Amino acid sequence: MKGISINISIKWKIFIFLLGFCSALLVLLWLFQVVFLESFYKNIKIKEINSSAAAIIKNIENEDLPELIERIAVANDVCVEVVLENGMELFSSGILRDGIIQRMPPFEKAVLFKKTEEKGGELLEYYRHGDIYQDRVYEENKFIGRIPPPGIERQETIIYAKVITDNSGRSVMLLLNSVISPVNATVTTLRTQLYYVTGFMIIFSALLAFVIAKRVSQPIERINESAKMLASGNYETEFHGDGYKEISELSETLNYTAKELSKVEGLRQELIANISHDLRTPLTLIGGYAEAMRDFPDESNAENAQIIVDETRRLTTLVNDVLDISKLQAGVQSLQLSNYNLTESIKATIKRMNEMLRTDGYTIKFLYDCEIYITADETKISQAFYNLLINAVNYTGKDKSVVVRQTADSGKVKIEVIDSGEGISEEDLPYIWDRYYKLDKTHKRAVAGTGLGLSIVKSIIDLHDGEYGVSSEVKRGSVFWFVLKI
Repeated sequence: MKGISINISIKWKIFIFLLGFCSALLVLLWLFQVVFLESFYKNIKIKEINSSAAAIIKNIENEDLPELIERIAVANDVCVEVVLENGMELFSSGILRDGIIQRMPPFEKAVLFKKTEEKGGELLEYYRHGDIYQDRVYEENKFIGRIPPPGIERQETIIYAKVITDNSGRSVMLLLNSVISPVNATVTTLRTQLYYVTGFMIIFSALLAFVIAKRVSQPIERINESAKMLASGNYETEFHGDGYKEISELSETLNYTAKELSKVEGLRQELIANISHDLRTPLTLIGGYAEAMRDFPDESNAENAQIIVDETRRLTTLVNDVLDISKLQAGVQSLQLSNYNLTESIKATIKRMNEMLRTDGYTIKFLYDCEIYITADETKISQAFYNLLINAVNYTGKDKSVVVRQTADSGKVKIEVIDSGEGISEEDLPYIWDRYYKLDKTHKRAVAGTGLGLSIVKSIIDLHDGEYGVSSEVKRGSVFWFVLKI
């Protein structure tokens, strides 16, 4: 059986968390101040006795030992005695109410001395007063009214005994006696205080949790509503998150996302329009000339057939470019690396382009100092260079000239394609490599192209871990370049 997932709003999560945190603090207060108070008190008393005994033993040979024992007895509310093996008292200090060792006869102390020796020379025992004073009998109906019980049976006394050797070489027993007073009154006082504290803390924590939860959840709820509007296609929506740094940063990120999504949507629509236009023109020509050749036998000639062939190639180029950019940016294209002469490959591409464009008056010059060999995918690098060349031819100036320059430096080769066209404005430069971006929507190309060339160049050079870029000034032309390792 699958678990049931319960979605709780952030407001209630914060409310429950803060309330639970305050409840945990209250539980700790009750445990430490009421439930375990007596245990803590008893442990503290035992530590005081142990530390007092240790101080006396360290100064056992000091001639001012009686003064030290008096101080310890008064400071820690204990009774201290030093007795011989036969139970006779050598020294006694401290008058302790309900103290046991002060009432012990010598023979009982002698028995305790022997018992301490049997326990390894150290003994710590507890006694209840009810066990010691068994002769006390309390009459239940002696008093009238609400009278507290005797309670003396609950009072405990601690006896610590240790056999030591004094400065004369005798074995003596150090006895310390302390009473653990009942903490009923203290517990009752603390319990009453905790009732008030608990009530106040529950009310205060509930109010505080509600205020904080509401303050935190409101901007998130507004962001959620704006996100729903964004999901419905409203890219003009704005996100507002105030009061907290993280929420403000989230709002800024979502505002940026909405702006980018709006831009992508616009470019997507533009791409569809561009490709539709590029497809419609050759299809119209192919259909028109094919119908003419079918309906009019005189039109069935080599010239019309060549137009159909050229437009078919143009369609093939368009489809291939769309497929190439999709594969490159999806990361499914692999490189077929080989070491080849880059300079000769560029020469061959320029030669083909010059022959194809000679009748239109275009000229392409190639400037280089030496032949360069690189290890790369020759087909893809040639495709990238070809796309830059087509771009330059399409946008060059009235002189119809394009210059290709090859330079080598520091183990790298740089290929620059220079045109004399209108140039690119500074605000358009960051977007020209986008797959959907088209600078001049009305430009008529000199050669076949799809407008995806620069995006293909970017993807190919990225695959080769190379660099690419453009420098341009309006009215002064553009220089597109890429750099590869030699």
